[in-house]
Amino acid sequence: MAHGLLAAPLLLSACALPRVLKQAEAGRTVAARPTPLLASGEAVPFEVTARVPASHLHKGVAYELLLRYRYEHGLREDTLGRLTFAVGNFVYDDEHKGQLVATQKFSIPNTPGRNPGELLARGQVRELKKNGKVLRANADLLVARGIADPARLVTREDTVLTLLPEHASNTMSGTRVLPFYFDEDKWFIRGYLGTNVQALEDLIDANQHTRQVLIIAGHSPDSTDAHNRALASKRVRMLLYYYKQRVKTFSYLNKNENIRYDTLAYVRKWDTFLGKVTSSALKPEQMDSVVSIINDTKGTFEQKEKALHQLSYFDYIEQYIYPVLRFGTVAVTYTAPKRYDSEVYLLSKKIVEKQVEADALTPEELRYSATLTPLLAEKQRIYEVAAANNPNSWEAFHNLGVVLLQRGEKEPTPKTQKAYYHRAAVNFTLAAHRNPTAEFFYHAATAYHRAGDRLEALQNYDYAIKLGGPRPLLRKVFSDRAALEIEVGQPDEALRSLQYAGPSYQNALNKGLILVGREGYDLALEQYRLAQTLRPAAAAPVYGMAVVAARQKNEAEMGQLLKQAVALDRAYAQRAVEDLEFQDYAQGKVFRESLK
Repeated sequence: MAHGLLAAPLLLSACALPRVLKQAEAGRTVAARPTPLLASGEAVPFEVTARVPASHLHKGVAYELLLRYRYEHGLREDTLGRLTFAVGNFVYDDEHKGQLVATQKFSIPNTPGRNPGELLARGQVRELKKNGKVLRANADLLVARGIADPARLVTREDTVLTLLPEHASNTMSGTRVLPFYFDEDKWFIRGYLGTNVQALEDLIDANQHTRQVLIIAGHSPDSTDAHNRALASKRVRMLLYYYKQRVKTFSYLNKNENIRYDTLAYVRKWDTFLGKVTSSALKPEQMDSVVSIINDTKGTFEQKEKALHQLSYFDYIEQYIYPVLRFGTVAVTYTAPKRYDSEVYLLSKKIVEKQVEADALTPEELRYSATLTPLLAEKQRIYEVAAANNPNSWEAFHNLGVVLLQRGEKEPTPKTQKAYYHRAAVNFTLAAHRNPTAEFFYHAATAYHRAGDRLEALQNYDYAIKLGGPRPLLRKVFSDRAALEIEVGQPDEALRSLQYAGPSYQNALNKGLILVGREGYDLALEQYRLAQTLRPAAAAPVYGMAVVAARQKNEAEMGQLLKQAVALDRAYAQRAVEDLEFQDYAQGKVFRESLK
């Protein structure tokens, strides 16, 4: 008997499930706010409010609404949570007697795949005990359809970033210094490793107008070299003879009688030797010992040379320092003949392909060569080499950024396009840090903005503003930053930025967009009318007014404005069909007629 009494409450509760479900759903209403769902940056926050009759309440059971968001043609869905009408989770509705109200906040990620989609609710009754029975309703209730994303409606008119002008003088001058090294006690020019014979011949054969040639030679302080008092002079004369003979035989532009030749022989001089010692790998105390020997005013040249032999590390001096003191230097001061654009371009191609050294052109000439080709890929490679060979060249980094932007604009796939934009932004940033101006940081922000790197874009907009600059530039920076702030779900910050942005078509549309989201319809209309005044032939302001009319339930006005917008731009017909703002009117005659 006792066992039967225990089972009675269970039976009563189980029988109550269908009745509670029926009573709860008889007068149930479920609404989401905002409707349509509104994205804020990367999230879609919303609130769901449900009302059910208080008469459904039954001890030991609770009515619940399970919320899901279904998308990708019903193939995927997010389980969001539940609203439960249990004690502590609801209040009595003051406006509707006999009704209970439960409210809860939810959020789903804002991704392109989630729109279009549906916010669904399904009722169920559950026993409030462990492993309690559950009875679910058969049908889903549609709460909201799709996601409205202000970021996709933001107006941002990109500033066209152009290449900085490149200039290079075709007339060049300079001094080329070529070192030579001789064998011990020898003055003949050697033709193997360690000489610049070929470079000297190329320089002479290039027929650059030569004004002056300076030839210097010396010897090492070892006994063999230093005891031949004429050795340094013989090395000078050998280099001079070789240079003059080459000019006489192979140069058609230069004549020896028109070139000023200066010569200098270093004989028994210690300064060059000490310079090599102090820049060697010897320890500081070893260097000090050598300096002490050489600076001894009492010793002769021969005595000092013998003292060096007594050092425990003389083998280092003999192997690594003496050989480079058996030197000769030829310094040629010249004026190059005029270099044609075709030559500059061909040399730049060889530099890019690593067929010649980068110094075949000046940094200015290398950058200038990028203007001689219409191919963006070639321009890119030239600027990459120019930046790599001259890391302080903000011009090369900036123009490389512009070329990468231009290449990105021609890409058909968004993924590849964004990759180019991001690379452009990195190079603009490198240029800006080498030449910190508001304009350059703005260019970096623009590229990051296009690449979808919103945090970096915001930071660079901020850098540009802090650096200061011309008023038109700063107004454009504030305008674009405001657009980005709307995209990331920061409308308050966007309104503050717009205070400094000044009146413009872009700013009027974006401010109107914010005001519509805040249900400030009269103020939004003022902004759309301002935008229309600035561009009478533009469809966007008229379309914005149509959205306001739809929000205000003025179907006739909405139809007239939509018809006007479509007449200005046929693309707005398809946009209106897909726009959730008009979903309540999409099947009506007024809406259909307005799109014809």
